[in-house]
Amino acid sequence: MKKLKLTELNRLSIEEYSNAVKPEVVIVLDNLRSGFNVGSVFRSLDCFGFPEVILCGITPKPPHKEIFKTAIGAQFSIDWSYSESVLEACHLLKNKGYQLIGIEQTSKSVFLKDLKLDKDGKYAIILGNEVDGLSVALLPILDRAVEIEQFGTKHSLNVSVCAGVVIYELNKHLR
Repeated sequence: MKKLKLTELNRLSIEEYSNAVKPEVVIVLDNLRSGFNVGSVFRSLDCFGFPEVILCGITPKPPHKEIFKTAIGAQFSIDWSYSESVLEACHLLKNKGYQLIGIEQTSKSVFLKDLKLDKDGKYAIILGNEVDGLSVALLPILDRAVEIEQFGTKHSLNVSVCAGVVIYELNKHLR
């Protein structure tokens, strides 16, 4: 066994990536505070071949040194846009036929492991602020709420770790 060099990994170029077929999934970031978390989401999206992120409210946007540090270039391969209002962004996505799935612990959330998705569906996955989670105003317009089953003493994961877990699971369902 040997560790592979970057040149041996046969990754796509940014141009090849932009032309590749990807699932119709948009990640929406609702008022994240940390550029490090945002950059990590960019990197996870690129890793699993997802196309787009919408940055909302106070969420940092490129160019930003913390995003640059953790995205390691993924901010150039992932399409991104900015919306001042997460509600407005979600209404636009819903009008385009996206199913809105909030990642949040609610009275009606289902566990991620039990989530059933249609491979041909269009999904907007909304992740919330590091302290407060999703904006409460979003809850009535969500099609579903999903949470990651946890077994320890903490009540939540870091939002970028949560995003990575969710993106990985979506990849398994949609490819």
